[in-house]
Amino acid sequence: MTNQSIARSIFSLLNTDYVKLNKNWNYRNVISPFYRLYLIDGGSGKLYQTDNTVTLEENYLYLIPSFTICNYYCQDFLSQYYIHFLEEAPDGTSLFSSHQKILRISATPTDHDHFKRLLTLNPGRDLKRSHNPKDYQKQPVIQRSQDLNNDVPIAAFMETRGILLQLLSRFLTPELYNPSTAKPIPSKILETINYIATNLSENLTVAQLAERTFQNTDYFSRVFQDHTGLRPLAYVQIKRIERAQFLMLTTDLTFNEIAIETGFESLSYFSRIFKSITGQTPSYYSKNNHTI
Repeated sequence: MTNQSIARSIFSLLNTDYVKLNKNWNYRNVISPFYRLYLIDGGSGKLYQTDNTVTLEENYLYLIPSFTICNYYCQDFLSQYYIHFLEEAPDGTSLFSSHQKILRISATPTDHDHFKRLLTLNPGRDLKRSHNPKDYQKQPVIQRSQDLNNDVPIAAFMETRGILLQLLSRFLTPELYNPSTAKPIPSKILETINYIATNLSENLTVAQLAERTFQNTDYFSRVFQDHTGLRPLAYVQIKRIERAQFLMLTTDLTFNEIAIETGFESLSYFSRIFKSITGQTPSYYSKNNHTI
Protein backbone atom coordinates (compact mmCIF):
# COMPACT_ATOMS: atom_id res chain seq x y z
CA MET A 1 0.00 0.00 0.00
CA THR A 2 1.19 3.51 -0.74
CA ASN A 3 1.09 6.35 1.76
CA GLN A 4 -1.77 7.90 -0.20
CA SER A 5 -3.86 4.72 -0.09
CA ILE A 6 -3.26 4.37 3.66
CA ALA A 7 -4.36 7.97 4.14
CA ARG A 8 -7.71 7.09 2.54
CA SER A 9 -8.33 4.31 5.06
CA ILE A 10 -10.60 5.07 8.02
CA PHE A 11 -9.96 3.51 11.43
CA SER A 12 -12.96 3.74 13.75
CA LEU A 13 -13.30 2.73 17.38
CA LEU A 14 -15.55 -0.13 18.43
CA ASN A 15 -14.64 -0.87 22.05
CA THR A 16 -12.07 0.06 24.68
CA ASP A 17 -11.68 -0.78 28.36
CA TYR A 18 -9.36 -1.95 31.13
CA VAL A 19 -10.00 -5.53 32.31
CA LYS A 20 -8.63 -8.12 34.73
CA LEU A 21 -8.82 -11.65 33.37
CA ASN A 22 -8.30 -15.12 34.81
CA LYS A 23 -8.10 -18.74 33.67
CA ASN A 24 -11.59 -18.46 32.17
CA TRP A 25 -9.98 -16.40 29.39
CA ASN A 26 -9.36 -19.49 27.26
CA TYR A 27 -10.78 -19.44 23.73
CA ARG A 28 -9.93 -21.24 20.50
CA ASN A 29 -10.08 -20.30 16.81
CA VAL A 30 -10.90 -16.62 17.34
CA ILE A 31 -11.21 -14.58 14.14
CA SER A 32 -12.76 -11.13 13.89
CA PRO A 33 -13.37 -8.50 11.20
CA PHE A 34 -11.70 -5.86 13.38
CA TYR A 35 -8.28 -5.11 14.83
CA ARG A 36 -7.44 -5.88 18.47
CA LEU A 37 -4.83 -3.83 20.32
CA TYR A 38 -3.69 -4.81 23.82
CA LEU A 39 -1.55 -3.05 26.42
CA ILE A 40 -0.62 -5.48 29.20
CA ASP A 41 0.01 -4.01 32.66
CA GLY A 42 0.04 -7.14 34.82
CA GLY A 43 0.11 -10.94 34.79
CA SER A 44 0.65 -12.99 31.64
CA GLY A 45 -1.14 -14.91 28.92
CA LYS A 46 -0.54 -16.44 25.52
CA LEU A 47 -1.80 -16.08 21.96
CA TYR A 48 -1.40 -19.15 19.76
CA GLN A 49 -1.29 -19.32 15.97
CA THR A 50 -0.61 -22.32 13.77
CA ASP A 51 3.10 -21.57 13.51
CA ASN A 52 3.60 -18.98 16.26
CA THR A 53 3.12 -18.53 20.02
CA VAL A 54 3.19 -15.05 21.54
CA THR A 55 3.49 -14.49 25.28
CA LEU A 56 1.52 -11.54 26.67
CA GLU A 57 3.82 -9.68 29.07
CA GLU A 58 3.62 -6.56 31.20
CA ASN A 59 4.48 -3.25 29.49
CA TYR A 60 4.15 -4.58 25.95
CA LEU A 61 1.75 -3.64 23.15
CA TYR A 62 0.20 -6.36 20.95
CA LEU A 63 -1.60 -5.83 17.64
CA ILE A 64 -3.81 -8.54 16.12
CA PRO A 65 -4.83 -7.50 12.58
CA SER A 66 -8.35 -8.22 11.37
CA PHE A 67 -9.05 -11.79 10.24
CA THR A 68 -5.99 -13.10 12.06
CA ILE A 69 -6.89 -16.46 13.58
CA CYS A 70 -5.50 -17.30 17.03
CA ASN A 71 -6.23 -18.97 20.37
CA TYR A 72 -6.35 -17.07 23.68
CA TYR A 73 -5.04 -18.47 26.97
CA CYS A 74 -4.53 -17.20 30.52
CA GLN A 75 -3.19 -19.62 33.10
CA ASP A 76 -3.77 -17.48 36.18
CA PHE A 77 -4.08 -13.69 35.91
CA LEU A 78 -3.87 -11.06 33.19
CA SER A 79 -4.72 -7.35 33.31
CA GLN A 80 -4.86 -5.30 30.13
CA TYR A 81 -6.16 -2.28 28.31
CA TYR A 82 -7.77 -3.21 25.01
CA ILE A 83 -8.99 -1.43 21.89
CA HIS A 84 -11.08 -2.92 19.09
CA PHE A 85 -11.32 -0.90 15.89
CA LEU A 86 -12.44 -1.32 12.29
CA GLU A 87 -10.55 -0.46 9.12
CA GLU A 88 -12.49 0.76 6.11
CA ALA A 89 -10.85 1.59 2.78
CA PRO A 90 -12.51 2.82 -0.44
CA ASP A 91 -10.72 0.21 -2.55
CA GLY A 92 -11.27 -2.67 -0.12
CA THR A 93 -7.57 -3.11 0.66
CA SER A 94 -6.14 -3.50 4.15
CA LEU A 95 -2.97 -2.24 5.79
CA PHE A 96 -2.13 -5.76 6.97
CA SER A 97 -3.79 -7.79 4.21
CA SER A 98 -0.56 -9.72 3.58
CA HIS A 99 0.71 -9.65 7.16
CA GLN A 100 -1.78 -11.47 9.38
CA LYS A 101 0.62 -12.06 12.25
CA ILE A 102 0.49 -10.94 15.86
CA LEU A 103 2.81 -7.95 16.36
CA ARG A 104 4.51 -7.01 19.64
CA ILE A 105 6.45 -3.93 20.79
CA SER A 106 7.59 -2.45 24.11
CA ALA A 107 5.09 0.03 25.53
CA THR A 108 6.08 3.62 26.33
CA PRO A 109 4.60 6.04 28.90
CA THR A 110 2.94 7.81 25.97
CA ASP A 111 1.20 4.57 24.97
CA HIS A 112 -0.20 4.27 28.49
CA ASP A 113 -1.42 7.87 28.27
CA HIS A 114 -3.09 7.19 24.92
CA PHE A 115 -5.05 4.21 26.25
CA LYS A 116 -6.17 6.13 29.32
CA ARG A 117 -7.16 9.11 27.18
CA LEU A 118 -9.30 6.89 24.94
CA LEU A 119 -11.17 5.65 28.01
CA THR A 120 -11.79 9.25 29.09
CA LEU A 121 -12.97 10.29 25.61
CA ASN A 122 -15.18 7.22 25.13
CA PRO A 123 -16.95 6.22 28.35
CA GLY A 124 -19.24 3.23 28.16
CA ARG A 125 -17.40 1.57 25.27
CA ASP A 126 -16.62 -1.53 27.33
CA LEU A 127 -17.76 -5.15 26.95
CA LYS A 128 -18.77 -5.87 30.53
CA ARG A 129 -21.26 -8.56 29.54
CA SER A 130 -18.61 -11.00 28.38
CA HIS A 131 -14.89 -11.51 27.83
CA ASN A 132 -15.63 -14.22 25.25
CA PRO A 133 -14.47 -13.02 21.80
CA LYS A 134 -17.24 -15.03 20.17
CA ASP A 135 -19.78 -12.85 21.95
CA TYR A 136 -18.43 -9.40 21.19
CA GLN A 137 -17.60 -10.05 17.54
CA LYS A 138 -21.24 -10.79 16.76
CA GLN A 139 -23.17 -8.54 14.42
CA PRO A 140 -25.50 -6.84 16.94
CA VAL A 141 -22.58 -5.98 19.24
CA ILE A 142 -20.46 -4.62 16.39
CA GLN A 143 -23.38 -2.57 15.08
CA ARG A 144 -24.14 -1.09 18.49
CA SER A 145 -20.48 -0.18 18.93
CA GLN A 146 -20.36 1.50 15.53
CA ASP A 147 -23.52 3.47 16.27
CA LEU A 148 -21.98 4.87 19.46
CA ASN A 149 -19.49 6.84 17.34
CA ASN A 150 -22.39 9.05 16.28
CA ASP A 151 -23.03 10.04 19.91
CA VAL A 152 -19.48 11.18 20.66
CA PRO A 153 -18.81 14.96 20.58
CA ILE A 154 -17.02 15.90 17.37
CA ALA A 155 -13.83 16.97 19.19
CA ALA A 156 -13.64 13.64 21.05
CA PHE A 157 -14.42 11.78 17.83
CA MET A 158 -11.56 13.46 15.96
CA GLU A 159 -9.12 13.04 18.86
CA THR A 160 -10.03 9.36 19.08
CA ARG A 161 -9.22 8.91 15.38
CA GLY A 162 -5.89 10.63 15.91
CA ILE A 163 -4.97 8.43 18.87
CA LEU A 164 -5.84 5.28 16.93
CA LEU A 165 -3.53 6.39 14.12
CA GLN A 166 -0.71 7.17 16.54
CA LEU A 167 -0.98 3.77 18.23
CA LEU A 168 -1.22 1.96 14.89
CA SER A 169 1.82 3.83 13.56
CA ARG A 170 3.92 2.31 16.34
CA PHE A 171 3.76 -1.03 14.50
CA LEU A 172 4.76 0.32 11.08
CA THR A 173 8.49 -0.01 11.66
CA PRO A 174 10.91 -1.78 9.28
CA GLU A 175 11.43 -4.49 11.90
CA LEU A 176 7.73 -5.30 12.20
CA TYR A 177 6.01 -4.17 9.02
CA ASN A 178 9.14 -4.69 6.95
CA PRO A 179 8.28 -2.43 4.01
CA SER A 180 11.91 -1.76 3.11
CA THR A 181 12.99 -5.39 2.78
CA ALA A 182 9.82 -6.68 1.12
CA LYS A 183 10.00 -7.15 -2.61
CA PRO A 184 8.28 -4.28 -4.38
CA ILE A 185 4.96 -5.48 -5.79
CA PRO A 186 4.68 -4.75 -9.51
CA SER A 187 1.96 -2.24 -10.26
CA LYS A 188 0.05 -4.79 -12.35
CA ILE A 189 -0.05 -7.28 -9.48
CA LEU A 190 -0.99 -4.60 -6.95
CA GLU A 191 -3.77 -3.41 -9.24
CA THR A 192 -4.96 -6.99 -9.61
CA ILE A 193 -5.07 -7.43 -5.81
CA ASN A 194 -7.19 -4.29 -5.53
CA TYR A 195 -9.39 -5.43 -8.41
CA ILE A 196 -10.00 -8.79 -6.73
CA ALA A 197 -10.87 -7.10 -3.42
CA THR A 198 -13.53 -4.94 -5.07
CA ASN A 199 -14.93 -7.55 -7.48
CA LEU A 200 -15.25 -10.72 -5.42
CA SER A 201 -18.85 -11.21 -6.54
CA GLU A 202 -17.75 -11.43 -10.18
CA ASN A 203 -16.57 -14.51 -12.10
CA LEU A 204 -12.83 -14.14 -11.61
CA THR A 205 -10.67 -16.45 -13.71
CA VAL A 206 -6.91 -16.57 -14.11
CA ALA A 207 -7.27 -15.94 -17.83
CA GLN A 208 -9.40 -12.86 -17.21
CA LEU A 209 -7.03 -11.48 -14.56
CA ALA A 210 -4.01 -12.10 -16.80
CA GLU A 211 -5.73 -10.46 -19.75
CA ARG A 212 -6.31 -7.31 -17.69
CA THR A 213 -2.55 -7.04 -17.19
CA PHE A 214 -1.73 -7.88 -20.85
CA GLN A 215 0.33 -10.87 -19.70
CA ASN A 216 0.53 -14.53 -20.56
CA THR A 217 -1.62 -16.61 -18.17
CA ASP A 218 1.20 -18.84 -16.95
CA TYR A 219 3.61 -15.94 -16.52
CA PHE A 220 1.01 -13.84 -14.69
CA SER A 221 0.19 -16.74 -12.37
CA ARG A 222 3.86 -17.29 -11.49
CA VAL A 223 4.48 -13.59 -10.80
CA PHE A 224 1.30 -13.34 -8.73
CA GLN A 225 2.37 -16.29 -6.59
CA ASP A 226 5.85 -14.87 -6.20
CA HIS A 227 4.46 -11.72 -4.60
CA THR A 228 1.45 -13.08 -2.68
CA GLY A 229 2.53 -16.63 -1.84
CA LEU A 230 -0.56 -18.02 -3.57
CA ARG A 231 -1.74 -18.85 -7.05
CA PRO A 232 -4.44 -16.41 -8.23
CA LEU A 233 -7.42 -18.73 -7.76
CA ALA A 234 -6.28 -19.85 -4.30
CA TYR A 235 -5.88 -16.18 -3.34
CA VAL A 236 -9.36 -15.37 -4.67
CA GLN A 237 -10.92 -18.24 -2.71
CA ILE A 238 -9.32 -17.13 0.56
CA LYS A 239 -10.43 -13.53 0.06
CA ARG A 240 -13.95 -14.71 -0.76
CA ILE A 241 -14.14 -16.73 2.44
CA GLU A 242 -12.74 -13.82 4.48
CA ARG A 243 -15.48 -11.63 2.98
CA ALA A 244 -18.07 -14.32 3.69
CA GLN A 245 -16.98 -14.43 7.34
CA PHE A 246 -17.27 -10.67 7.54
CA LEU A 247 -20.78 -10.75 6.07
CA MET A 248 -21.83 -13.48 8.49
CA LEU A 249 -20.62 -11.39 11.41
CA THR A 250 -21.99 -8.03 10.30
CA THR A 251 -25.16 -8.71 8.25
CA ASP A 252 -28.32 -10.81 8.26
CA LEU A 253 -27.78 -12.17 4.74
CA THR A 254 -28.67 -15.81 4.12
CA PHE A 255 -25.96 -18.30 3.17
CA ASN A 256 -27.23 -18.31 -0.38
CA GLU A 257 -27.08 -14.50 -0.54
CA ILE A 258 -23.56 -14.54 0.90
CA ALA A 259 -22.50 -17.18 -1.62
CA ILE A 260 -23.76 -14.95 -4.45
CA GLU A 261 -22.21 -11.83 -2.89
CA THR A 262 -18.81 -13.53 -2.69
CA GLY A 263 -18.85 -14.99 -6.19
CA PHE A 264 -19.62 -18.68 -5.62
CA GLU A 265 -21.62 -20.44 -8.31
CA SER A 266 -23.67 -22.49 -5.85
CA LEU A 267 -24.37 -22.82 -2.14
CA SER A 268 -22.91 -26.32 -2.05
CA TYR A 269 -19.64 -25.15 -3.63
CA PHE A 270 -19.49 -22.21 -1.21
CA SER A 271 -20.01 -24.56 1.75
CA ARG A 272 -17.31 -26.94 0.53
CA ILE A 273 -14.70 -24.19 0.07
CA PHE A 274 -15.68 -22.51 3.35
CA LYS A 275 -15.07 -25.73 5.29
CA SER A 276 -11.82 -26.52 3.48
CA ILE A 277 -10.37 -23.11 4.43
CA THR A 278 -11.82 -22.56 7.93
CA GLY A 279 -12.31 -26.14 9.11
CA GLN A 280 -15.94 -25.28 9.93
CA THR A 281 -19.20 -25.44 8.02
CA PRO A 282 -20.95 -22.11 7.37
CA SER A 283 -23.79 -23.20 9.67
CA TYR A 284 -21.43 -23.98 12.54
CA TYR A 285 -19.50 -20.76 12.10
CA SER A 286 -22.65 -18.63 11.92
CA LYS A 287 -24.30 -20.38 14.88
CA ASN A 288 -21.29 -19.69 17.09
CA ASN A 289 -20.60 -16.15 15.93
CA HIS A 290 -23.60 -14.34 14.49
CA THR A 291 -26.49 -14.27 16.94
CA ILE A 292 -26.77 -13.66 20.66
